[in-house]
Amino acid sequence: MVLLHVDETHVRAYQALRTTWAEVGNQKQVPSYGHHAHVSIFGAVDVQQGDVVFHRASSANAETFLDFLRLLKEKYPDRFLVLVLDNARIHHANMVQAFLDCEEGGAFHFIFLPPYSPHLNPMERLWKWLKDEVIANVLHKDQNDIAQSITRFEQYVLQHPDEVLRRIGCAA
Repeated sequence: MVLLHVDETHVRAYQALRTTWAEVGNQKQVPSYGHHAHVSIFGAVDVQQGDVVFHRASSANAETFLDFLRLLKEKYPDRFLVLVLDNARIHHANMVQAFLDCEEGGAFHFIFLPPYSPHLNPMERLWKWLKDEVIANVLHKDQNDIAQSITRFEQYVLQHPDEVLRRIGCAA
């Protein structure tokens, strides 16, 4: 069995000003193109090992969530997967329920968090880290530029499970 905390997020091209250094009297400014490019990402974290699985999609809907579930099944082929997740509508969609009721879905068990409790899902802290690294105080010219920044972040995270555990508050 493997226990994974699951969530999805959207990294948008909207500029997010965060704490940063700037010359006294000169406010930090980040230009904007006025477009609304974004990248949707599904993620799962093993809070014991620090392993993370990412899956990008054009949007976060029931169909792309099923793609993510299949990806998890590929990564853990002979394991029973217990997923801790929020109550997003896509997690309760009819097509997801149908998947869970079929043979392929028998490898999964969902544990739903109480409503409005993102503090109970360590994946939320990983998303904060991603957004601090990828979009804070940065201008991305387009969706491809956002995707490249996300790729760099994902590669780093996959190579540093100890830091993942520390960042999500699960390190010993």
